[in-house]
Amino acid sequence: MVQKTVRLTMAQALVRYLAAQFVEIDGQTIRFCAGGFGIFGHGNVTCLGEALYEHKEELPLWRGQNEQSMAMAAVGYAKQQLRRRFMFATSSAGPGTTNLLTSAGIAHTNRLPLLMLAGDAFVTRLPDPVLQQVEHTNNPGLSVNDAFKSVTRYWDRITHPAQLLQSLPAAINTLVDPADCGPVFLGLPQDVQGWAYDYPERFFEAKTHYLRRQMPDERELHVAADALKTAERPLIIAGGGVQYSLATAEMTDFAHRHRIPVVETIAGRANLVHSDDLNCGPIGVTGSNSANNLAKDADVILAVGTRLQDFTTGSWTAFAEDAQIVTVNVGRHDAAKHLSTPVVGDAKLTLPALSDALGSYVSPSGWLERAANERADWSVYLDDNSSPVTKDGSNRPLSYAQVIGAINDICHAEDRVVAAAGGLPAEVTANWRTKSTGSVDVEFGFSCMGYEIAGGWGARLGQMEKNPDRETIIFVGDGSYMLLNSDIYSSVLAGAKMIVVVCDNGGFAVINKLQNNTGNESYNNLIADCKLAVEPFAVDFESHARAMGANAETVHSIADLQDAFGRARQSDRTYVISLKVDAFEGWTQEGHTWWEVGTPQVTNSERVRKAHEDWEAGRAPQRKGV
Repeated sequence: MVQKTVRLTMAQALVRYLAAQFVEIDGQTIRFCAGGFGIFGHGNVTCLGEALYEHKEELPLWRGQNEQSMAMAAVGYAKQQLRRRFMFATSSAGPGTTNLLTSAGIAHTNRLPLLMLAGDAFVTRLPDPVLQQVEHTNNPGLSVNDAFKSVTRYWDRITHPAQLLQSLPAAINTLVDPADCGPVFLGLPQDVQGWAYDYPERFFEAKTHYLRRQMPDERELHVAADALKTAERPLIIAGGGVQYSLATAEMTDFAHRHRIPVVETIAGRANLVHSDDLNCGPIGVTGSNSANNLAKDADVILAVGTRLQDFTTGSWTAFAEDAQIVTVNVGRHDAAKHLSTPVVGDAKLTLPALSDALGSYVSPSGWLERAANERADWSVYLDDNSSPVTKDGSNRPLSYAQVIGAINDICHAEDRVVAAAGGLPAEVTANWRTKSTGSVDVEFGFSCMGYEIAGGWGARLGQMEKNPDRETIIFVGDGSYMLLNSDIYSSVLAGAKMIVVVCDNGGFAVINKLQNNTGNESYNNLIADCKLAVEPFAVDFESHARAMGANAETVHSIADLQDAFGRARQSDRTYVISLKVDAFEGWTQEGHTWWEVGTPQVTNSERVRKAHEDWEAGRAPQRKGV
């Protein structure tokens, strides 16, 4: 039988294949690739651009303003979609491609699907050296695209059209696999993009993908159950993997059946609603007294869907030295960290199976009473921490916590909150009281400044698909806003309305705080402490946002902020609210574990020396990998 073929350019085949990939979500079949973000240049406009135009209905292309922010938007979309769908970002060559590196780091760190389609140098090398080509005298095949090898799960350079027959299925399998999920990079040489090949027609037949769910190994399951059955002070750490597994209901059922207190990682915020009586708050460096006090005394810890990064573990000082850690994770690498007892499996399947293996086990009543008291004490602290006035009635300087609390009070339960770098991730994590599961995106895996507005744009595009009446709320500091704000314009063009709350504290205030806490003088973080040729002045964020087509206003009090939020709700486009917050006062003081940072062992400053000694004293309970 003669195989039917179709003659296509490499670029045409690539796009046609993407358009033929589907995924089943909630009983419905929908395209796995939701489209993409693109800036065209000589490296991708003539061939890839031609192919994308032919499929512009199936794979809509959004024009961003910067390659980095476009890929961040794709990451935000993937997060909002709980990894079940992805978007691509395409770049020309040279600097357009290197702009994608930071976003690849976000996707890799957070195990998120992102497809990058980047122009590359000519395979024939006939016109070398070409525009934007970085030459290596001892390796002519090396280009800036090779830099992506350290921040991708799958990397390939397509040097012949036939390679797509192997590379594209491998790329899609990476994007859809729960354990191996991460960014895919395909280098597309400019000549090869236009080369034609006779592809088998069946290569382009529609294919539906499904979320693979791995059952746990029976032996691992029973070892974990035996450990938990001995626990007198059990604790669950719920990570972001719980949401990606669609296992928030199973997590809640497991915790309540066995009456085990639950604490959340940064990525795992909104696994449980705040009102759940077993939700004992966020854990770690940006955590709560309630969670960290319980973690310090827990004897068996069940960590579900978490990488156990340093902000969760307090650089591994948050737990008792003899605490036993049982880890449920779909990824073998994450399940076996720090000599944990591993259970490699999908959380949605593993938690019910583990629950059955535990049988009638429940936490001792004394431990539950302790957890309830810790939870109640933390709630009292949050009430006071987010209040504009002290207990004696005097006014406080405006703070992040007040801004977060004010929006939290009046937002809809299903509004989505986005934050990323600076002081806001800690303040949102500690102070936000979750009203619905899956409603919080604090990007702190890569802790990437600039993600907030770009990632919010992508999140909003995803949110509009099923829940367009709810808001996407962006908390961003002035530092991150100045770094990357152009997708305010993108969101207006795309009709993807966001509410952006800009907290202006005059620079990089949280790093200034770390600088001061380690004994150093304020230097080069707050604008007023930088080398300047003029008097420091504030940015007019309201006017700037209006110049990009958004509605905007500046407020000066919490009451004004809440009124402005009401107007933002009624707006037909992105709405930016700017207000000044204090750079020194109002930080959330309680709930933090120790965190390892490098401090000078030798210094001329007595303050730095003393801070170094104090910091090193916090290392005493640090686990050494056991």
